[in-house]
Amino acid sequence: MPQYETWAAVAENSVVGVLMLNGAELKQLYLDPAWRGRELGDRFMFLAKQRQPDGLALWTFRVGISARRFYERHGFIEAERTDGLRNDEREPDIRYVWRPRT
Repeated sequence: MPQYETWAAVAENSVVGVLMLNGAELKQLYLDPAWRGRELGDRFMFLAKQRQPDGLALWTFRVGISARRFYERHGFIEAERTDGLRNDEREPDIRYVWRPRT
C-alpha cells in the first residue's frame, strides 16, 4: 500500500509481519501465525509508538479477543464501539486509542 508508511519483518526471505501507519492511524498489524508470541508484535508496537509519539488510534473487530488483549496490554483504551455497518466486513468493531503518559 504505497499511501501508507509500511514496515515489514522478513525472516528467511519471507515476510512474517507487516505494520502499516497512516499518520496516527494504525491501519494494519499482521503477524504470520508462526511468529505470534515471539515478541515481533511488541517490536512493531514499539516502532509504531516511536513513529507517532503523540498518540495512535486503530480499529479492531470485537470478536478478535487476542488482538484486543494485545492492544490493551500496550496501553490502548477503548474509545468507541460500532455495529460494523460502516466497515467492509460488516463486523462489529472497536476503536482503540493510545496516548503517551505525560
